[in-house]
Amino acid sequence: MSRSSLSALKRPSTTPNPRRRMYWLAGVLGVWMLVVVARLYSLQIIQYARWVAEERKQQDRTRVVKPVRGAIYDRNKHPLAISQLMDSVYAKKGKVSDYTGTAQALASLLNLDAAQLEKHLRSARHDYRVTWGLSKDLASRVRGLDLAGILTEKELERVYPAGPLASAVIGYAGVDDQGLSGVEMTMDSTMAGRPGHVLVSNDAHQRTFESSGSRAQQGSDVILTIDENITRFAESALIDAVDQWHALGGTVIVEDPSSGDILALVSVPTFDPNDYEHAPPEARLNRATQWVYEPGSVFKLVTLSAALDLGLTDPNRIIDCQMGSITLYGHVIHDHERFGALSVEDVLVHSSDVGSIKIGLQLGDDRLYDYIRRYGFGERTGVELPREEGGLLKPPRDWSGISVAALSIGQEISVTGVQLISAYSAIANDGLRLPPRLLRDVSAGQNWVPEPRSPGRRVVSERTAEIMKTMLEAVIDRGTGKLAQLSGYSAAGKTGTAQKIVNGRYSHHLYVDSFVGFAPVERPALVVLVSVDAPTGGAMGGTVAAPVFKSVMEQSLTYLKVPKDRPDLLVAGNRTPKRPAVATASAEDDAPSELVAEDEGDSAAPSGVKPVALSGSEPASGSEPGTLLIAKGPPVTVPDFTGLAVRPVADQCASAGLELVVTGTGLAVEQDPAAGSRVPSGSRVQVRFAR
Repeated sequence: MSRSSLSALKRPSTTPNPRRRMYWLAGVLGVWMLVVVARLYSLQIIQYARWVAEERKQQDRTRVVKPVRGAIYDRNKHPLAISQLMDSVYAKKGKVSDYTGTAQALASLLNLDAAQLEKHLRSARHDYRVTWGLSKDLASRVRGLDLAGILTEKELERVYPAGPLASAVIGYAGVDDQGLSGVEMTMDSTMAGRPGHVLVSNDAHQRTFESSGSRAQQGSDVILTIDENITRFAESALIDAVDQWHALGGTVIVEDPSSGDILALVSVPTFDPNDYEHAPPEARLNRATQWVYEPGSVFKLVTLSAALDLGLTDPNRIIDCQMGSITLYGHVIHDHERFGALSVEDVLVHSSDVGSIKIGLQLGDDRLYDYIRRYGFGERTGVELPREEGGLLKPPRDWSGISVAALSIGQEISVTGVQLISAYSAIANDGLRLPPRLLRDVSAGQNWVPEPRSPGRRVVSERTAEIMKTMLEAVIDRGTGKLAQLSGYSAAGKTGTAQKIVNGRYSHHLYVDSFVGFAPVERPALVVLVSVDAPTGGAMGGTVAAPVFKSVMEQSLTYLKVPKDRPDLLVAGNRTPKRPAVATASAEDDAPSELVAEDEGDSAAPSGVKPVALSGSEPASGSEPGTLLIAKGPPVTVPDFTGLAVRPVADQCASAGLELVVTGTGLAVEQDPAAGSRVPSGSRVQVRFAR
């Protein structure tokens, strides 16, 4: 055998073993199948619930169906707040291709800020609502832009057909239909209804192939006690007065004393609930329920009726008013006029503070406090409005030696307009006080369910109420309320001029002027309250507020077709008296009084009694009767008023301690003394305004 043959026999064969390859292939396939089976087991068994949820998340959408919010109507079922379908503009998340161009196009059409809109479009994590409440024309123009990712949808929006009218009562609802103010807030749970839900399933092309859900339940409608027309009368008259006297604002309330129904509740400045986001805070303040102030002489109703009810006095009893001065614990209280002997009726007619204080002293701390609480002061009335104030009334244990005197003339107590009108309504309703209310009926399906009425409580006897009616009628016939006299109707009421507290002290220049009254006297159909905050020029309640009462009451009684009971009083129509060039307290006006500390020897105030400045000024000896003179103080510099409106001029005068005398309207063009002059504090500054 050759060597080559032997080598070939020793060399191993390189031919693959088919069987071994099959084993390897079978092993690889087995491992692969195990992996696949394990993965399928994980997906189909272990992670089944997770992936089904992901599938549902991609295919299904649950949409909340907003319920129709209940409507608000006035007592004659005129709509004041309704929900209706309007167009909204949405940007679909991830569908907007050109953020800058889209923002600029929409901002130009919808009057929006382009930079802010672009920022919102870029940062939105969900579909973004650009705006809402569009008209059909504007929505059509948005669609005409044909912007990628921008669409319009019909949505229920809250609409207020009467605009600013009765906004203090109605309030407003936010973009999510939640009540944020007024009746919209207090009745939110009743009017909101219950939302529905719709489950929508879509395929890969976003075509709906399945839908199910629950229906939304409409909210209940509400009927209020207010009357839209009477509210218009009140709002128009008050706005005119606030403008004429350059006041900060005011309130008018009209109530039916026999039921407690509020027929009008107006607060000025006002706002449009359709555009509430742009309303300043002072416009959203409800001055009828949230503004507290010292009432002044209108509060004398409580003092005199309490004394009459307890038999401590009678209308004809004579009271020595001591020529307009009384001293208590070292404090001298001056009347606005040097009254001598007055009957109790004339104390009210001429608004004598000294006479009222003497009656209050007869009552004493506990009895006066008891009647104040009977009339409802010091606590909320419960009227259906949010954030109602309860006023401020200290218990007798916290009174000082002169608190009875102060309270007798409407000081050392703060009240709201709705509390005050409730007190006068008690007298008009023969001594029975009914809580004021705004809510009359609520819908329940197809039916209306009347709101339960409170039985009320007796404050004074019927006899006392009749006496007070006669005395309050005399205030208008021959006293401080002559400008409130109605044409063809008898009327009764009281004026009030209360100084405002500025920096802890009573201002000699800023007042709250009020008038509260009712008509006709024998069977009162309406009670009207008017309060005006800080009219310029130092005018009194009988000048500022009484004419508003006259205008509102006459229009309302005529509208309600209340028969005239005094045809002998048919006089010229509703003309507000011409504004005097110099505002002074006439002998017939209700000027505030003044309480000053003087050295009275043994009459010093007891320990712990702090001197309290009440209001007003004492006429100087030999001065013209009824002229209100301001005591001169340290010298001050007269500011330069050139080019300013009346309100800032009045504010600067008040800060400097100067008395402003206004002539004309518009902007300040002349002043006397000149700017920069040094004059005693309390001096008069005449400023002429022109347009």
